[in-house]
Amino acid sequence: MGNCCSDVAGGQSAVGGTGKNQNDPAYSPNEAVDAFLKSRGYQGLYSQIELSLSASSLRDRDVLSKSDPMAVLYSKEKDGSLKELSRTEVVLNSLNPKWITKYTIAYYFETVQNLVFRVYDVDTQFHNQDVKMLKLEEQDFLGEASCTLAQIVTKSGRSLTLDLVCGEQSSGQTHARKLGKLTVLAEESVSSKTTIELRLRCSELESKDLFSKSDPFLVVSKATESGMVVPICKTEVIKNDHSPIWKSVFLNIQQIGSKDSPLTIECYDFNSNGKHSLLGKIHKSLSDLEKLHSAGTGANLFIPAALGPNQQNKVLKSQLFVESYSEKIQYTFLDYLAWGYELNFMVAIDFTASNGNPRLPDSLHYIDPSGRPNAYQRAILDVGEVLQYYDTDKHFPAWGFGARPIDGPVSHCFNLNGSNSYCEVEGIQGIMMAYMSALHNVSLAGPTLFGPVITSAAHIASQSFTNNERKYFVLLIITDGVITDLQETMDALVQAADMPLSILIVGVGGADFKEMEILDADKGERLESTTGRVAVRDIVQFVPLRDVQNGDVSVVQSLLAELPSQFLEFMRFRKVQPTL
Repeated sequence: MGNCCSDVAGGQSAVGGTGKNQNDPAYSPNEAVDAFLKSRGYQGLYSQIELSLSASSLRDRDVLSKSDPMAVLYSKEKDGSLKELSRTEVVLNSLNPKWITKYTIAYYFETVQNLVFRVYDVDTQFHNQDVKMLKLEEQDFLGEASCTLAQIVTKSGRSLTLDLVCGEQSSGQTHARKLGKLTVLAEESVSSKTTIELRLRCSELESKDLFSKSDPFLVVSKATESGMVVPICKTEVIKNDHSPIWKSVFLNIQQIGSKDSPLTIECYDFNSNGKHSLLGKIHKSLSDLEKLHSAGTGANLFIPAALGPNQQNKVLKSQLFVESYSEKIQYTFLDYLAWGYELNFMVAIDFTASNGNPRLPDSLHYIDPSGRPNAYQRAILDVGEVLQYYDTDKHFPAWGFGARPIDGPVSHCFNLNGSNSYCEVEGIQGIMMAYMSALHNVSLAGPTLFGPVITSAAHIASQSFTNNERKYFVLLIITDGVITDLQETMDALVQAADMPLSILIVGVGGADFKEMEILDADKGERLESTTGRVAVRDIVQFVPLRDVQNGDVSVVQSLLAELPSQFLEFMRFRKVQPTL
């Protein structure tokens, strides 16, 4: 940077990976290949956030002039260690600096991103050094502040003002000595909002099926810097068609890199067992696809050559055409947060007898005296830790199901707090306390029914939407068993899909959770009610706790990565647009 001084006193999740047709309100997405994409590295979307810093009323550590402040930004890792991310320039002779240097950070909804800010007064003898070379222990410490990235982006105007305190007191102690204020402003990168809408078709696809035509779908992938090919977008599956025209897909420029970045487009024949057959592929950039659209011409697909010397790709008669191509700015998940939308957390806990006697250590409901959380507590803490930042009052509806309250019949939706009139508890700890209290006040019973709790959650979401409240609801269901009301649950989900609601299901224990995968709809057809009505969107995410608890991917990341996309899908389905 050269001279480090200045004399100036001073989330996409956006659109991305689904084939949504925003102009068709009746459109229901086909999620048939989600699991296939995830197995190849498909993850949730993110937004690039630019952070700007300013401070006021800093301490004056200089004798003959005012302080010369510099800010340092850190991320706080899970083990509590700090990783330095960026340093601002030094602002000379100012107790109210507005730093010019910005820092761009990737916002991930599904993780808690803890940030720490430290402000230093840089000694005069170091003013001609690059800020990166400064030894912080040689500078005067002016104060520290900490927050999460979610706390910034959910604030009105995406601006959060924090008290600067002494380093050892920055954890939030009530009597920490205040040393001025630090303001953090977050601005979403325009590239997070810039999307390309494509409508693609193919001609003369080959048949891979013996008695019928192929069932084709497209997967669009990009190459990472390491050379790994990562899927970023898919179309729906079209049944029995060799000249398919798919619904529009939306590609985020930020996610791709640029319009000239190479893309791989693969056409597969869908198979219900997940072993999809390649019908052909092609390498094109967005610029190339734009040219195909302008010229009205197609490009031939090919089958990659077999391994070995002098092998060549097999060029096919099949061609890819670009029916429509347009570039536009879309509203993002963060735009709705800035408009005042909140995510309201709800939880429903399985109290059926298959969990085992809560007093015995082998029970899934056993409360360990050492404080080690059981599977139910861990799921509540992990999901709640993320969602609590998006709910201002932190009053969470909490239910139990499959148990017999004292002197009562088996209930499949009872208030966890024991009240007959209201279902809310205060904060994540309120859920934990109500859960432990319920274990002493109900008798575990059965069977396992989801329909009543889903209906209760959907009723709250429906009332909120009718009252024009800016709220989207997230219901966490934690269960150990196979549900016995599958069709009733599907009926409730088809109705709930019309409401501002997503449902996260965590399976605990060793049960067979195949029916949960049906509800998730990632590997099969869209849910259909007994009356023949098809769900307008997929609102369920399911994960067995045992599949991810020992891996690098947490339950929270597995469950929450798709929430922003489901949120945006609802907003577009209902034609809700923020006024910014």
